[in-house]
Amino acid sequence: MELISATQALSDACARLAAQPFVTVDTEFMRETTYYPKLCLIQMAGPDGFACLVDPLAKDLDLKPFFDLMADEGTVKVFHSARQDLEIIWLLGGLLPHPFFDTQVAAMVCGYGDSVSYEQLVNDVAKARIDKSSRFTDWSRRPLSEAQLAYALSDVTHLVTIYQVLAAELLSTDRGLWLDEEMAVLTSPETYQADPAQAWRRLAGRMRKPREIAVLMEVAGWREAEAQSRNVPRGRILKDEAVIDIATAGPRSVEALGRLRTIPAGFERSRTGAEILAAVERGFARDPSQIAMPERSRSRGGNGALVDLLKVLLKAVAEAEGVAPKIIATVDDLEALADDDAADVAVLQGWRRSLFGDKALALKHGRMALSVERGRVTVRELP
Repeated sequence: MELISATQALSDACARLAAQPFVTVDTEFMRETTYYPKLCLIQMAGPDGFACLVDPLAKDLDLKPFFDLMADEGTVKVFHSARQDLEIIWLLGGLLPHPFFDTQVAAMVCGYGDSVSYEQLVNDVAKARIDKSSRFTDWSRRPLSEAQLAYALSDVTHLVTIYQVLAAELLSTDRGLWLDEEMAVLTSPETYQADPAQAWRRLAGRMRKPREIAVLMEVAGWREAEAQSRNVPRGRILKDEAVIDIATAGPRSVEALGRLRTIPAGFERSRTGAEILAAVERGFARDPSQIAMPERSRSRGGNGALVDLLKVLLKAVAEAEGVAPKIIATVDDLEALADDDAADVAVLQGWRRSLFGDKALALKHGRMALSVERGRVTVRELP
């Protein structure tokens, strides 16, 4: 199991894989000390039995043949739980693989459960076992051991069988279109563009005051941009708890910033402290009437019991159809539906509506009931 470290060898391997109807792909990366992931290894395999490992850390290796393969419309690119792999390809190659298939999403449609692991699919579909001893090793160190290489290669060789089985299952059940929406999100560049102006949303939590949100927007945005420019994790710039404390307290002086329990001693008098205070001032300068407040939980409107009932219906429908509940509806969808029959949510559109949405509306308005027969929840229409 030799690593491909020369551009010509990579070009030859990609040309062979491009002649196949599909190629399975995986990557190994590190990001514990960086903001952006550091690509350490690429694994690929085809249905003809050919598989290879690529060393992106090799000196003078040009990854263009790999990116050309990812863009080749004649070959389906197959990943499992692809989001982070696709993020790396987008950041380094400026493109997203197409056509594309995610076996984790497909497995949910085929009834293997929510967010099914690769190991579980290897066990259940490929009828094999994988050695996980190398799973959390340092992939940036060279040389890689034979155990590491064998583990990495197994991530794509078993995926060949998994893809073939899931693709056939989707074809037989005519559910291929069910994947389109999920795949569209994963293959959208917006999914991988970390906009500092949107960084506050992850931390908004229960903040309900426009002034707090305004300061959070500025401080979180400053931290995100700083982490990106330095290529270090957000927490190396400022911990989440500190960002939230600053947004809540709104310190406007060095002394006030230094009194916050999450700010290290002396930090307030550094250059970074001055930049944080400047961000706080920008927050106070925002027009409160223009602040986009986070939505309150819809279930607080007295619909908690109805939402719970819709969850039971969702699970019953998912079991009957052999599909993971997560692919049909989210809790947010159910809360919105409980509040509004015409809510703008995916569960009231397309195949999700015919599968579940219409039943949910009927249950909500007393035209459908849930009952237990032989230990199973069943759905029945009322006269």
